[in-house]
Amino acid sequence: MSLKHDINFSLWCDFIERDFLENQFKQLIEDKVIHGATSNPAIFESSISNSAAYSQQLDMLQANEPKTIYEELALCDIKRASEILHPLHDEKIEDGFISIEVDPLLCDDEKGTIEEGLRIYRTIGNDNVMIKVPATKAGYGAMRELTAEGINVNATLIFSPQQAIECTRALDEGISKSDKKPQAVVSIFVSRFDRMCDGELESKGMPTSKLGIINATKCYHEINKFNNKNIRTLFASTGVKSTDLDSSYYIDELLYPNSINTAPLLTIEDWIKDGKKEQIRVPKESECDDFFSEMKSKNVDIEKVYDNLLTNGLDSFKDSFKDLLGKLVTPA
Repeated sequence: MSLKHDINFSLWCDFIERDFLENQFKQLIEDKVIHGATSNPAIFESSISNSAAYSQQLDMLQANEPKTIYEELALCDIKRASEILHPLHDEKIEDGFISIEVDPLLCDDEKGTIEEGLRIYRTIGNDNVMIKVPATKAGYGAMRELTAEGINVNATLIFSPQQAIECTRALDEGISKSDKKPQAVVSIFVSRFDRMCDGELESKGMPTSKLGIINATKCYHEINKFNNKNIRTLFASTGVKSTDLDSSYYIDELLYPNSINTAPLLTIEDWIKDGKKEQIRVPKESECDDFFSEMKSKNVDIEKVYDNLLTNGLDSFKDSFKDLLGKLVTPA
């Protein structure tokens, strides 16, 4: 698509499922719609729990511990996705990636995150895999160490501009130490702001369905200040829940140069049919700051919003992971 050529915008698919990989996933790549993919514990929980494609391998793995079963299933899918995507990666080194997240229960364990990230990356063995690390204090150290080891990193669960700065700084420092110069993305979550805050903002006379875009744009500006060509902004959590918005709204409004949008499959399908296909004007950083100033003047505590969204995001992925592990062993 022209967006890829004109402004270096990439669309990645935020979905993994075994049958999908061998069918529609390949078609979306062939049609030059998507240029990468992402996964998370919630996606794997849904796919493994609801798809018959995993039944045979699940039966064969029943003698193992739940986490071992999960890794066998998930790494099989990630390896296959990386093989399918590798021609894109060969063509353009910053695309053709598939991401897999470390155990979300390790979010406050820097050493454990590093060890698991190294192990997963080396087990899969393909250079177009990204290890997803949540943006916690422990995560920043892990991002720095993993990129220093030459491993591609997807910094995830980023809500605040300060998180974006801390992640980019850690990635920048790590990449500078590596001879391999790995690629990294900083994943800014978008739609959750509007789901959480629209009611309050509307009651105070402020526009709705804007905070997610404004905040993501502010983070985008902060990331770009580092001027590291190996680090790109990735807009995540871009599925629409409100019936008042076009389903491709969070893609349409974030068609920014040198960025990525990872979206659910249905959102991508709707964007193909009806979404915008031209670069949108990027709001100036001062415009973002003005919006935050207005929020503050109306006693909306954005720092509290950031804290709540991060806590909810971490808890959600932990819960999905625990739920999945509980379903993987068939009672005797």
